Amino acid sequence: MTPIRFAFGLHLHQPVGNFDHVFAQHVHDVYRPLLDALAAREFLPVVLHLSGPLLEWLEAHEPAYLDRLGRLAADGRVEILLAGFYEPVLASLPRPDRLEQIRWMHEAVRQRFGVDARGLWLTERVWEPELAADLADAGVRYALVDDRHFLVTGFRAEQLHAPFWTESDGKRVALFPIDERLRYLIPFRPPEETADYLLQLRGAGHALAVLADDGEKFGGWPGTKEWVYGEGWLERFMGTIGALVERGDVVLSRLDDALEAVPSGGLAYLPTASYREMETWSLPPDAALRLTRLERDLGEARVSGPEGALFRGAHWRNFLVKYPESNRMHKKMMAVSALARDLGDPPAVRRAIGRAQCNDAYWHGVFGGLYLPHLRDAIWRNLAEAEAALRGGQGLAWEVFDLDGDGNDEVWVHSAAFSAILSPARGGAVEEYTVFGDGVNYANALTRRREAYHDLALERAAEHPASGEGGTASIHDIEAGLRLDVRPPIDAEDRALFVDRILPGGVGLEDYARGDFWAIVSWARRRCAFTVDRREGGVEVVCAAPDGRGQLEKRIRFEPDGRVDVRWRWDPAAAEPGDLFGSELSLAGPVGLDCTPGAETWRFDIETVAKSERGFDRTRQGESVTLRWPVELGGAGVVVTPGVSSP
Repeated sequence: MTPIRFAFGLHLHQPVGNFDHVFAQHVHDVYRPLLDALAAREFLPVVLHLSGPLLEWLEAHEPAYLDRLGRLAADGRVEILLAGFYEPVLASLPRPDRLEQIRWMHEAVRQRFGVDARGLWLTERVWEPELAADLADAGVRYALVDDRHFLVTGFRAEQLHAPFWTESDGKRVALFPIDERLRYLIPFRPPEETADYLLQLRGAGHALAVLADDGEKFGGWPGTKEWVYGEGWLERFMGTIGALVERGDVVLSRLDDALEAVPSGGLAYLPTASYREMETWSLPPDAALRLTRLERDLGEARVSGPEGALFRGAHWRNFLVKYPESNRMHKKMMAVSALARDLGDPPAVRRAIGRAQCNDAYWHGVFGGLYLPHLRDAIWRNLAEAEAALRGGQGLAWEVFDLDGDGNDEVWVHSAAFSAILSPARGGAVEEYTVFGDGVNYANALTRRREAYHDLALERAAEHPASGEGGTASIHDIEAGLRLDVRPPIDAEDRALFVDRILPGGVGLEDYARGDFWAIVSWARRRCAFTVDRREGGVEVVCAAPDGRGQLEKRIRFEPDGRVDVRWRWDPAAAEPGDLFGSELSLAGPVGLDCTPGAETWRFDIETVAKSERGFDRTRQGESVTLRWPVELGGAGVVVTPGVSSP
C-alpha cells in the first residue's frame, strides 16, 4: 500500500507593535527548541511560514536562527511559505496592496533564504473567491485553507485529502485543505492518537494529510511548554510518527512535492469563509449566543459531524461592523494608502502603510489583538508616520466625505502636524485626533462592550472543566473554563472625544464610571447640521442640533499646530438647576485642558475585561475625562493641547 504523505506545517508570527520581551520569550520557549528538535531528529521535511514582523525582529536580534533555517531551506528540508509580509488579512486590502504585500515576502524569502517560494499561508485562513486571481498574479501556485471552507460548500470530509484547483477571472491556484482533526490532535493529545488517525486515513486509501497551524502552540500557549518539552510530547511525537515513516506507512512531505504527486481532487469554488471559531467570534453578542446554544443543544456528535459545517457564523469583515474602532483603523489605512498611490508611492510610506495592515489589532476572539492597546497604538503610529510624510509642508485643509462607509459624512481636517476625523452624525464627536510628532491618536480608547463570552462565563459552573487524561488544555478547553462573578461595565455609547450630555446633578462619579447612569439629554448619537470654514488661520467646524429636546451649538476649531478649541452653547431650559452639562473625552494619552470657565473634572480609567489564551484579561484602554459645568451657564469652552498633562 502506498504510504500517506504527511505535510507538517507551522506558522510562526508575532504582530507589529508587540513587545520585544514577547518576541524573545517565544524564541527561547518555542521557535529555537522546536527547530532544534526537528533538525536533530531529522523529522524533515517540514513546511514553515515565518511572518514579516517576526522575520524583521529575528534579523535584528537572532540572525543565527535565520542562518540555520536558510541552510535547511536550501537543502530542501524546510519548505518556506509566502503570505502578506506584514501578515495582513489579504481580503481586507485593496488589490494593489495585496500584490505588494506578497511581493515583499517573496523578495525577502528569496534574498534571505535563497529559495523561490510558490506556496502561501493564508492569514487567519480568510478566503474570498476573488483572491484566486490576485494570488495567481502574485506568483502563488498553491495556498492553504481550512477543510471547513470545503465542508460548508458541500464537500464530504473524505474527499479532502488531496489538493484542489480554483480560479477567478480565468487565473488558477491550487488549494490544500488543512485537516481540522490534526489541528486539535497536535500537540494537545498523545502522539499515538495522531498515529492512529494517519493509519486510518491510509487504510481508507487517502494519499495526503495536511497539518498547518500556529507554531506558538508548541510552547507559547498556556501549559504547552511543559507538555510539549517538559513532559516529552514532542520527542514522543517524532518517535511515534518516525516509526511509521521507517515502516513505510507515512512519508513526510513538502506541499510542492504533494502537489505533483497526489492526484487533484478536482475543481472547487469556495465561499467567503474562515475557520470555525473565527466565524463565531465575528458575530454580534446575541447572534453568537444563539449559535453557541444551538450547537450545545445539538450536541458534540452532530456538531462535529457532517451537519456541523452547515452551522455558520459571520465572516472576518464583520469585525469592522462589530467594532467601530477596527473599522476606523481600516478605513483610515485605506484612505492613506490611496493618498500614497496618488502621490507616487514613496517606498518608506508604503512600508509604514504595510505595517499598519497587520491583522492582529483589527479583530478579537481568543486571539486577535483589538483589546491590546499597544497593538492598536502601533497601527496608528504607522499611519501617522505615513500621513506625516505625505503631508509634509502642507497647510491646514479639510475634506468632507463618508470615510468610514456608514452612510454619514465625516470631516477630515489635517495639516503637516496632525490629522483629525470629526463625526457630525455623532453630535460633532472627534473620532480620531492623531498628532504626527507624537505618533499618537489621542482618541484611541476602546469602548467597553458586552461580549457573548461575558454571558457564557456568568452562566458556567465555578470549576474549570477537565481537558481529559493524557493531554493538555486546548483553546476550546480554556474558553469552556472562563467564568465571571459579575458583569463588567458596559458603555451605553461609543467612546470618542467631546461626547456631550446633560447629566442629572445627583449622578456620582462611581455610578458614572460604571456606566450606571442615564443622561437627561445626550448628543452622542444626535445628527447635527454642520458647516466648515477657514477662520483667522484655523479651520472651524460648526455643528448645530436644533431639533428635539436640547438645542446645542458646538464650534470645534483646529489650529495648524494641532491644538483644538471647542466652544458650546446649549439651552439651559433643557434641564433643571443643579444639573450639569458634561463633555467626555476618552483619551489614549495626556492632553492639556484649559477650560473657560473653570470646570469640575471627573477622571477614571477605562478598563475592559476580555478573553485571551490566558483566560480573562483586565486591560486599561485609556482615561475618561469629563468636563462638567452647571447647566444654567448656557455655554463653556476648552482648549486642548496634545502631549501636555493637565493638573
